[in-house]
Amino acid sequence: MRQMTSALDSAARLSVAPMMDWTDRHCRFLHRLLSCRALLYTEMVTSPALVRGGARHLLRFDPAEQPVALQLGGSDPAELAQAAIMGADEGYSEINLNCGCPSDRVQSGLFGAVLMEKPDLVAQCCAAMIDAQPSEVTVKCRLGVDDQVAEDVLPDFLDRIRAVGVRRVTIHARKAWLQGLSPKENRDIPPLDYDLVMRMKAQFSDMHISINGGVASLDHAKALLDGGLDGVMIGRAAYHNPIDILQRADAVIWGEDVGPDPVQLVLKMRDYIEAHLKDDLGRMTPKLSQVTKHMLGLFAGQPGARHWRRHLSEHGHRDGAGWSVVEDALAAMDAAAA
Repeated sequence: MRQMTSALDSAARLSVAPMMDWTDRHCRFLHRLLSCRALLYTEMVTSPALVRGGARHLLRFDPAEQPVALQLGGSDPAELAQAAIMGADEGYSEINLNCGCPSDRVQSGLFGAVLMEKPDLVAQCCAAMIDAQPSEVTVKCRLGVDDQVAEDVLPDFLDRIRAVGVRRVTIHARKAWLQGLSPKENRDIPPLDYDLVMRMKAQFSDMHISINGGVASLDHAKALLDGGLDGVMIGRAAYHNPIDILQRADAVIWGEDVGPDPVQLVLKMRDYIEAHLKDDLGRMTPKLSQVTKHMLGLFAGQPGARHWRRHLSEHGHRDGAGWSVVEDALAAMDAAAA
C-alpha cells in the first residue's frame, strides 16, 4: 500500500479533472497515450447508480488507463462504502468523493458542492469508504459555497476529513454559488483564490494538496508546483488542447519523454477504435463518434484543423462509420493545409 500511495502521489502532480460527458473511458485511453504519468479521473459515478441501479458497467476501464481514479458522488456513508468496494474490486487504486460539483441535479441528491455545508457527514462518508476497502480515499472540494466564509469553512473541512484518514485532497480554488449561478457560470465567475489554497498547504503540511481551477498551461502548472503545492489538476484545457497540455506533461513535470505527435497519436488509436467497434456491450451499438468526439482537439491551432474536426463531426456518428473516416479526416486536413 505504501508503494501504491507513493506512486499515486507522484501521478497526482498533474491530473486531468473528472468532467461529466467528457472523461469517459475512451477519452482516458486517448489521454494515456499522450502522458504515461498523469493521473486520470473518471466522470462522476453516483453511488445510487452503482448500488441500487446495478450500473456496474459504468466502472469499466482499460488497464492501460492506469493510474486512474474513480470519482463517486453520494452522501450516504453505507452506500458510498459499497460503491467504493465495487470500485476497488474493479481495480481502481483511488476512490475520490465529489464535494465540488454545483449542478442542480447534484444538489437535489445531496452530493457535490452542497456537502461543503455538511463537513461532519463528509467525514462519516470518507471514514466508511476507508474502512470498507483498500484503495486510497481522496476528496475534491470547493473553497466553500454561497455566503460561507471560505477562510473559516475550508480549514475546518480539511481538519475533519484529515481526522478520519484522508490525506490527499484537490481544492477547486473558487467558491460555488448554488443560488444564482449555473454550473457553467460556477466554472468561471466566482473569483479564484490561489492564496487561500497555498495557506491551506502551509497549515496542513502533512496533506497532499492539489489545486484546480483556471490553470490553462503547463507553465502555469509548473509554477504552482514550484510554489509549494503538491499537485495541479487541469480540466477543460487538457480536454480541448490535449497536445499542449498532455503531450509535454511527462517532460515538463516529470523530466521524461515527450508524448507522440498528433498524427502518431491518431495512428496509435487505430487498434483501439477497431476493437471498440466490434465490442457488443448489449446496451448500445458501438459508434465511431463515441471515440472520435474526444479527438477533435488534437490539431487545435494547426493548419487544416477545422477540416479534421468537421469531417469527424459530420461522418463519425453515421451507422457503419469505421477507421476509414479517420483516415479521410487526416487526408482532408492535409489537403486543406497544402
